[in-house]
Amino acid sequence: MAKRIITISREFGSGGRFIGEEVAKKLGIAYYDKDIIGQIAEKSGFSTEYIKENAELSPKKGLFGYAFAGRDLTGKSVEDMVYEAQRKVILEIAEKESCVIIGRNADFILKDREDVLNVFIHGDMPEKVQRICRLYHVNEGEAAKMMADIDKRRMTNYRFYTEQKWGMAGNYTLSMNSSRLGYEMCEKMIMDCTKAGVAHSCICTSQVL
Repeated sequence: MAKRIITISREFGSGGRFIGEEVAKKLGIAYYDKDIIGQIAEKSGFSTEYIKENAELSPKKGLFGYAFAGRDLTGKSVEDMVYEAQRKVILEIAEKESCVIIGRNADFILKDREDVLNVFIHGDMPEKVQRICRLYHVNEGEAAKMMADIDKRRMTNYRFYTEQKWGMAGNYTLSMNSSRLGYEMCEKMIMDCTKAGVAHSCICTSQVL
């Protein structure tokens, strides 16, 4: 198989990270998620703790947090410097090897490559809430609040740095509902498209089954 890069964006609680990890294992390719935090920290000069909290999520105060962030003499904010470091790491990874990259606006960062399959995974609210409850040992109210907060911050980060709408089917090759399809079917569809060399064309499967 020729070199292929798979980016997976996902709603919190949809299982996108698990699906991506399983796809990487089954295809025998590299998997990049939280393990790139150290590389981003090294390039940006910020701590791994700061990168973990801010490289994919917007400031808690929302979109205006970017607009009114403190900037240096070049006009760049701390968030801008973190994003630029993240962009460089993702570009280097994609150049190096076949891989699965989770989140971090990788679909947009790699938009000019012809070997990229961009996937968005979403799910139904009840299933997502139950999964968050199991994984984080919280009640349903806390799970719903976590989901709303994290997805909003991902959406804001994506909107600010890409000027695109996070989760819009037209930005991805595959848009899948993991609650309707199940994890195994999502994995199979991603692998089938990867092996077939499908990239960039939009296939929306969110209403299948």
